[in-house]
Amino acid sequence: MNLIDPIIAEFEYEYISTRKMLERLPSESFSWKPHEKSMSLGRLAGHISEIFKWILPVINSKELNFATEKYEPFTPKSREDLIEALDKSFKKGISEMKGQSDENMLKLWALKAGDHVIFEMPRIGVLRGFVLKHFIHHRGQLSVYMRLLDIPVPSIYGPSADEQA
Repeated sequence: MNLIDPIIAEFEYEYISTRKMLERLPSESFSWKPHEKSMSLGRLAGHISEIFKWILPVINSKELNFATEKYEPFTPKSREDLIEALDKSFKKGISEMKGQSDENMLKLWALKAGDHVIFEMPRIGVLRGFVLKHFIHHRGQLSVYMRLLDIPVPSIYGPSADEQA
């Protein structure tokens, strides 16, 4: 078993529960925000759906530099846009992770802002810490948005108040 195999299993598990959440979001609520400093529901869900895109640069490059990379946030128009984006980025990311050597996964990768190194760690740690945990963090925010909008929250790690075992 390669180091990447258990990470792939984690990604697969988190993808399934997150997809269930995105399937419940009403497109007409995408502009809603719980607070003026918060992302809108559509922006947050769009961000979640695109996080798996980060897998490719982590595996295939030595760094990501915010000073040289242009980022344009994904702005979904509908629930279908969200699900399509999530499915596409997930499938591509998982495909890229499969078969990665331990040697490649232990190579250092850096996140930078110009000359400032935000962090540097082995690729395997970046995939689990920066990509997967970031994804889970925002999914947690999304569950609160759903509760505030009275959208039933699906089971994630066990039954939710809306889905009893």
